[in-house]
Amino acid sequence: MPGDGLRLLVCRYRPRGVRKAEETWDEWEPDLGPSRALHADAYGKNGPPISWEEYRERFLGEIAGQRGRIEELAARVRAGETITLLCSNSCVNDETCHRSLLRELIENAVGR
Repeated sequence: MPGDGLRLLVCRYRPRGVRKAEETWDEWEPDLGPSRALHADAYGKNGPPISWEEYRERFLGEIAGQRGRIEELAARVRAGETITLLCSNSCVNDETCHRSLLRELIENAVGR
């Protein structure tokens, strides 16, 4: 999409049924998405779905290992590049999506 800049897919699983020629993203970073276990717990595959508070805490713990990649993205933003974070279409609320947490981490890194 014009104006989106780098369209970065940040979900653990590649969207099913999307052929390579139909991809709407430029890069895919599965390690910037929640782990398989966290994803399953969020969607209630191991019992009742976990709360946003628990999800947030666990995701931030997981993503701490990706500090270098977050710094790389922040450097690109500081250089004037636009980065659009994308997730799966099953994500219906931007406020309770890991993208909001990742965006916050990148924005904080930009300010350093």
